[in-house]
Amino acid sequence: MGEALRSVGLDVGTTTTQLVISELQIQNQAGAFAVPKMAITERKILYRSPVYFTPLVGQDLVDGAAIREIVEAEYKAAGVKREELDTGAVIITGETSRKENARAVLENLSEFAGDFVVATAGPDLESVLAAKGAGAVKFSEQTGKTVLHMDIGGGTSNLALIQDGRITATGCLNVGGRLLKFSEQGELLYVSPVLQDFSQNLQETVEKLVQALEMAAGLRQADALLRHFWTEEAGSCESWLQALPKGDLVISFSGGVADCIEKERAELAFGDIGPGLGKAIRKSRLCAGQYRLGEQTIRATVIGAGCHSAQLSGSTVFYKNVTFPLKNLPVVTITEPSQIRQRIELRDGAAVLAMEGFSSPSYAQVVSLAEQIVAGVGQHPVYVALQQDMAKALGQAIALRLPDVRPCLCIDSVVLEEGSFLDVASPVGPALPVVIKTLILGG
Repeated sequence: MGEALRSVGLDVGTTTTQLVISELQIQNQAGAFAVPKMAITERKILYRSPVYFTPLVGQDLVDGAAIREIVEAEYKAAGVKREELDTGAVIITGETSRKENARAVLENLSEFAGDFVVATAGPDLESVLAAKGAGAVKFSEQTGKTVLHMDIGGGTSNLALIQDGRITATGCLNVGGRLLKFSEQGELLYVSPVLQDFSQNLQETVEKLVQALEMAAGLRQADALLRHFWTEEAGSCESWLQALPKGDLVISFSGGVADCIEKERAELAFGDIGPGLGKAIRKSRLCAGQYRLGEQTIRATVIGAGCHSAQLSGSTVFYKNVTFPLKNLPVVTITEPSQIRQRIELRDGAAVLAMEGFSSPSYAQVVSLAEQIVAGVGQHPVYVALQQDMAKALGQAIALRLPDVRPCLCIDSVVLEEGSFLDVASPVGPALPVVIKTLILGG
C-alpha cells in the first residue's frame, strides 16, 4: 500500500490568480528485499478554483490582503484545512513578481497556506512547471519529439525546450497580453516599461511581440528585438538560441494568451492585447508547422505548482535533531571539500551543501569527507544533499563527529544548483519530500 500527500498550488500571475489542490500517491517501487525506492506514482487533481483577476492596488502593487481572502475562500470551498496540506508551491509569476510588495506577499502566503507550502518565483521554475502542467513534457516523452513549450501569460512568456521528455533549456521573454491595458471604451490606460520605446499602434505592437517569439523559436533571424524583450533573469538569449536544435520542433502553448489562439475573442475583450496576440500567433510562423495547445492552457502553471513541484529524495537518508519542515535553505554547490568553510562564511548561516559524492565510496572516503564537512561548517547545522547514493553512511559518519544536539541531515538522489533553495518535509516512509526552487525578485 502507498501513502498520499495533499499538495496545494497557488499561482499569482500578472493577470490571473488561481489555486489547485492535488493528491500525490507515494509508493515503494523496489522489490521486497531491496533498498526502498520511494516515488510519486500518481498525481490527481482534487479541486480547481475559479480563475480570478489578480487584485492590485493601483497599477503597481499586488493586494496581499485580497490574495489572502481568495485563498481562505478557496480552502473553504474545497473543504480542506491548512493543517491537512503536506506540500505545494506558491508561485508569483510574470510582471507580478517584480511588484514592490512581491516579497511580502510571498512570505505571507507561505506561512498562511500550510506547514509545507513554499513561496517561490523565477522564470526557470515557471517554465518547468508550465511545461509539465500543460502536458508538454509528457507529450515529448511519449512521442520522442522535440518540443518548444511557450507559456504566454499577461507579462511574460516562459520557454522550455524539451527533448525525449527531458527539459534541456529554459528562457523567458517580456511578451504577454497585459503589456497594454485599455478601458471599456478602448482608452489606453497602461503601457508596460518594455514597450515605452515602441509605437502604441496596436497592430504594430502585436506584430513586434510575435516576431520576438518567432526569433526565440528559431523561426526568424534573431536581432536586437529579441535581446530587447529577453529577460535578464533568464540568462542570455544567445545561450538559448545555441540550445535550439536544427531539426523540426513541435511548438506547444499554454497561458492566458494560448486560450485565444484558436478561440474567437473580441479584440479588447479583456481590456488588453491578449486576444489580438493570440490571433496573430495563430497566423504566424509559430503555427505554420506542428503545434499543439497544452492539455491545460490558462491553468498550466498552477497545476504544475500543485502537482509537480514536490519530489522525493533517495531512501538511504540520515537525519538527527532535525525539526521538519525545513524551509528556504540556500544551496551552495561544493566541488571540493576545501571550499566549504569559505562558502558557509559567505552565507553567514545555515545552508545546504550540494555535492556529487562518490558512486561506490570506500570507508576511508566516507570518513574523510565527513571530517572535512564537520570542520568546514563550524557551529552551523549540517545539511548535505548528494547526487550519489551514499547519504546514510555519510550522515552517520558526520553525526559521530558532532555534538549530540547539532542538527544533521543527509539526503541523496537530489541535484541542486547554486542560487536555488530547498524545502524538506517530514518523512514519507524512508524518503523525504523535497521542493527545489528559485527565488528571483526583480526591483
